[in-house]
Amino acid sequence: MTAVAPAKRRRGRFAPSPTGPLHFGSLVAAVGSFADAQTAGGEWLVRMEDLDRPREVPGAADDILRTLEAFGLHWDGPVFYQSRRTEAYAAAIEQLEALELVYPCGCTRREIGLGGLPGAEGPVYPGTCRQGLPPGREPRSLRLRADGPEISFVDRIHGPQRQDVARAVGDFVLRRADRLHAYQLAVVVDDAAQGITDVVRGADLLLSTSRQLRLQAHLGLPQPTYAHLPLVLDTNGRKLSKSRADVPVSAADPLPALLRAWAVLGQVLPPEPPGQVSAFWNWALAHWDLRRVPARNCLPGSHLASV
Repeated sequence: MTAVAPAKRRRGRFAPSPTGPLHFGSLVAAVGSFADAQTAGGEWLVRMEDLDRPREVPGAADDILRTLEAFGLHWDGPVFYQSRRTEAYAAAIEQLEALELVYPCGCTRREIGLGGLPGAEGPVYPGTCRQGLPPGREPRSLRLRADGPEISFVDRIHGPQRQDVARAVGDFVLRRADRLHAYQLAVVVDDAAQGITDVVRGADLLLSTSRQLRLQAHLGLPQPTYAHLPLVLDTNGRKLSKSRADVPVSAADPLPALLRAWAVLGQVLPPEPPGQVSAFWNWALAHWDLRRVPARNCLPGSHLASV
């Protein structure tokens, strides 16, 4: 069975990818997850999702950690690095293979795009290699059979959610063609290893949750609660962290960005602008209310209106 850390009390986490400096969209997720864990008397952990080494920017991980500290976002325990966890992911795949839930796939993205029906997050894998690789094809990725009952859970912000993974996504990738383990597998294994009880993250991952719940069930892992925070969008409706409009937050002047992030999260602002980061957090942790977090994404400029 995949290793599981004992969870003695509530434990949240922030899991940035070190593909550049910390941007405002990621700061919103960090602030929300930190406040939710701290106000519950829990722990807040940091995990570097650095599996995709070709996209990693040298020095970005250390820069992100320094920025978090400047914003008063102090984490508990050592930082987890996914690049050091490949043996754990491989062990999880072996466990799934023993259950006959995994098969090799030789399809390219282009082929799936041409043959798959529209789904929740792009073309649904049509099952081309489900019964074995077609003649002359070499294995590229490993996929999980997505069969099973409809997944249902209650998101702490968005309410009841339901998804038929097989119809919405299809058999999904556990190990990519470049031999890197996929996000869906790594996040499930690491949340269990770190004893995460409450996942608070961006709403772009809401549709991924059913796949993760399916994997947790197959691997016999505990299922945390989930809360998906609003995204900050640019003028084209694109997630700000993937837009040229998103600029790094300033570690030299953290208070303006902290107040903007607090506004995005729908929280009550201090009656007077705090003079120090510590003063902001004294106010924030006394007034955090997850019920105030909006289920809708933040439109361009709206996070500035009340600051």
